[in-house]
Parts: sequence; structure tokens; C-alpha cells
Amino acid sequence: MGFWESFLNWLRSLFFKHEMELSLVGLQNAGKTSLVNSISNGGYSEDMIPTVGFNMRKVTKGNVTIKLWDLGGQRRFRTMWERYCRGVSAIIYVVDAADRDSVPISRTELHDLLSKPSLSNIPLLVLGNKIDKSEALSKSSLTDQLGLDAIKDREVCCYMISCRDSVNIDMVIDWLIKHAQTTK
Repeated sequence: MGFWESFLNWLRSLFFKHEMELSLVGLQNAGKTSLVNSISNGGYSEDMIPTVGFNMRKVTKGNVTIKLWDLGGQRRFRTMWERYCRGVSAIIYVVDAADRDSVPISRTELHDLLSKPSLSNIPLLVLGNKIDKSEALSKSSLTDQLGLDAIKDREVCCYMISCRDSVNIDMVIDWLIKHAQTTK
């Protein structure tokens, strides 16, 4: 990016607000609500109550306002994921990287969701959460087990995070802000 283009982008950022809408999906207990709390106020709580249905929260970071749909991960709520993912700027798929038994189910649910025609081309951000635990998968293992390399119809990015210890949350926020600026 040239100097003038960078300067113009900076100037635009002073006067123009960007908005984006995101859906957070993933199996129950993956850490979706903890991620929302971490992004919005840097907070973490051990005593989280499972999300029933969905919650919506608006968060402002710089000149970007992010509307986050935090969707319940229990089996009975997974059928509504597609409805809340239509038309969003990005889908954030959160996986408990320390719960190795849940990863195959996570893979199936992710690929089922992405197979919906209404969701084609929506960028995907996969977050392997709970890397603070010793049994957490590595990024390459998670990528392989989720079959992320097989997803060719959209941008796919994967970060390993810990909501508990605020590891790589800044990278997630940077990715979101970058995508807010490219979607408008």
C-alpha cells in the first residue's frame, strides 16, 4: 500500500465509522461468551452460565462498531446457526482445543454449517480456545482435525487463543477491524 493510500485510509478513519455484524458459533462450553466478554471489556469469569438461544452485544473498538451474535452451542440450538450467520461480515467458529473428544463433532457441525448456500463466501475465523490447558491441541493439529484446508469457497483464518489468559485476543480484534474496513 502506497503512502497516499495509507494517508487517505487514515484520514477516512477519522471521519467514517465502520460497522460489522458477526456470529459466534461452536459447541457448548467452547468459550464463545468468554470471548465476547474478553473482546468487550477484557473480563473473564470461571462461572459462566451456558447461553440459552442467543445473546447480542455491541462493542466499539476505535471507529468500528461490532454487533456480536453469541449463539448457544447445545444440539437443540445448532439448527438456528444458519439463520444468524446469513449476511454477517464474518463467522467466528470457536472450538475448545483442550476437549479432544469434541473436535470431531465440531468438524461435522462446522462443515454442515458452511455447506449452506446462504452462507457462501462469508469469511471464517476459527478460534482454538483454551490453549492455557496442557491438553490443548496445536494449531496444526486443530487445522487438520477440523479439515480447514478443504474449505476453498471463502477466506479461512485460524488463531489459537485463551480467553482466560487473554492470549491472542488482540490478534482477533485486529482481524475483525481489518475485515470491517474491507467490507464497507
